[in-house]
Amino acid sequence: MNTERININEVNPNAYQPLYKLYDDIKKSSLTASEFLLIQIRASQINGCAYCIQMHIKEAVEQGEKQFRIHALANWKESPFFSTEEQIILEMTEQITNISIDGLQDALYQNAITVFGKEKVADIIMGICCINTWNRIGRATLMTPIPSQN
Repeated sequence: MNTERININEVNPNAYQPLYKLYDDIKKSSLTASEFLLIQIRASQINGCAYCIQMHIKEAVEQGEKQFRIHALANWKESPFFSTEEQIILEMTEQITNISIDGLQDALYQNAITVFGKEKVADIIMGICCINTWNRIGRATLMTPIPSQN
């Protein structure tokens, strides 16, 4: 099996520009840094993107996220460590990341609108879509974390 794949940034440096803009817009949105990192880590776990998992866990730790919460994230539904708002965000992350299964369920969507309002729900959806795009690039090109950067 040939494991060497293209580096999109080398082949077409402009290809990432819209994603960088989206990422920057989300970083300036109504999502807190912690909420966006939870989205990024959880979606990356679901998608199996080791590169993104490592990068966003490192970033979360550097920003003060507690290790016990990061370790519990894969089983957040059974964990007492996440607020009601974070649970809604994580459930949305799972449903949108696995969109082909049942889509974003109406009950969850309506609950999110009630709790967060339309603007933040839009930001949550865009944050989830952004990391899912990066995960697909990471998996398609077999990006792997670099130990010296971890």
